[in-house]
Amino acid sequence: MNKTMYAVLAAVAICSASLAAQWPKMPDPTVPRTADGKINYDAPTPRTPDGKPDLSGIWMPAQSGPARGNRGGGRAGEAGRGREGAPAAPPAAQNGGGPQPGGGAAGEGQGGAFAPVRGGVSLEPATARFPFDPNGPPVATFFEAGGNMEGGLPYTQWAKDLKKARMDLKDKDNPDANCMPMGFLQFHQQPQPRKIMNISNPKSLLVEWEANYGLWHIYLDGRKLPPQGEPQPWWYGYSVGHWEGDTLVVETNNLRGAEDSPNDGWLDVNGSPYSEQAKFTHRIRRPNYGHLQMDITIEDPKAYTKPFTVRIDQRISPDQEMIEFICNENQQFRRRIKIEGDDK
Repeated sequence: MNKTMYAVLAAVAICSASLAAQWPKMPDPTVPRTADGKINYDAPTPRTPDGKPDLSGIWMPAQSGPARGNRGGGRAGEAGRGREGAPAAPPAAQNGGGPQPGGGAAGEGQGGAFAPVRGGVSLEPATARFPFDPNGPPVATFFEAGGNMEGGLPYTQWAKDLKKARMDLKDKDNPDANCMPMGFLQFHQQPQPRKIMNISNPKSLLVEWEANYGLWHIYLDGRKLPPQGEPQPWWYGYSVGHWEGDTLVVETNNLRGAEDSPNDGWLDVNGSPYSEQAKFTHRIRRPNYGHLQMDITIEDPKAYTKPFTVRIDQRISPDQEMIEFICNENQQFRRRIKIEGDDK
């Protein structure tokens, strides 16, 4: 196992126990199914009474990036989670597990399926991949946001130095390893589920991440994004959304950044930072019943020389319910579980 990732991998391994600890399955009569009773993931997009795509449901990370290779030096295929009822992976994928050509990490089989791996251990069953779109933005990877980006992320010198300092500390300040709120990209690719709920539709959406019990409020009532620095910065910032056709555009600013604490401003597991100047723009689509696709643009002149966009995919997980995940040990985690290097 890579020592640099020990703290995060330990935390993920512990929380992966929730795979066997979910609430009993409760079949949803509104879920589209085939004649033999299986979930029809390719069914048309459900819609709300006002005709907009209904984004609600429980979603799990999926994969649509290149099946092999890794242009940016990260670890391709490190995120995702399959649940019972997800499409089965091709047989060849069941034997995947060794390093993949091109520098990618284990987790992607020869048949183009995806099996999440942490520290060489497969956490969950392999699931079928979504088709790769070569014309879309680079697909983010769990460990490295720019893992599929030619040349990697466009770091400023400040960001490059901070990322190196974080990795020199073996990334032990990563918020996931310390039960602290994570950045959007880490939350979106966590192997635990997340639930999207309409609140007083169409006035707001609430995203609840099971991991670290994250809550993301998105206001859809026409309010404007406040000026940067006007509201007090918080972990999930201030988010407003509007529809452009069938795409929900969500703008977020006033986030806590890397200036606020060692646990803040982590874009990915490897420690790519963002600052208090960051603005995230999500463009969220639901092309069919089973697929949620997010193109996320990050603008942060302190951390990056230019804006960039990455893609993250999700797969619906019907007939399931969230289970509580309490992570209150916070900084006590490393005192209870010895992390190499903590005594230095």
